[in-house]
Amino acid sequence: MTRMRIITRTLTAAALLAATSCSSTVRAGSSPMFLVIDSLQGIAGGTTAGSPSATLFSDVLSLVSSGFDSNGNSCQAPNPPCRVRFNDNGQAVLELAKKDVTSTTAPTTNNQVTITRIHVHYHPANGPVPADFDQSVTATVPATGTVTMAFELVQSSAKAALGLDSGGQTSTAADVTFIGTDQVGNAISVTGSVQIEFSNFAG
Repeated sequence: MTRMRIITRTLTAAALLAATSCSSTVRAGSSPMFLVIDSLQGIAGGTTAGSPSATLFSDVLSLVSSGFDSNGNSCQAPNPPCRVRFNDNGQAVLELAKKDVTSTTAPTTNNQVTITRIHVHYHPANGPVPADFDQSVTATVPATGTVTMAFELVQSSAKAALGLDSGGQTSTAADVTFIGTDQVGNAISVTGSVQIEFSNFAG
């Protein structure tokens, strides 16, 4: 009986160790580099794009007094301004960092990471939030130095469903995950967050 208990405990400990090692490997990945977000900001859409900011004030409905609407109607006087929804964009600065900080070997072009997909997830808030979505992109993070990426943070088609045209405000956070591979095929990703305030700021 004692021997059986010892064997059972040994197998249980081995199983736990294997599970822990597997989980650690999945989290760490095979790439010798970490993908790092230096900055992540939102840019309000409009006839003139806003400035990058850590908090995005997303206007769900804008009034436009120039150009034409989607039906070809003039937005200029004497016609009333057009009610238009714009996409909001994001801007990220990415770089790479070595996992082994004791290594004296410099990164090479094999360590460059090509970002091919971005996933945007909105946290539940005090009201409706847009649905998650994926977008295809192409940008390469160099072995040393940084790359600045532009991407879509809020889709214009999602703003109508928020129910804020007549007023109100929803605060949420968007998790943005950058997904890619290094030049030898190792998968790598990183996630950052942007605060978003949705409202009909134009009134």
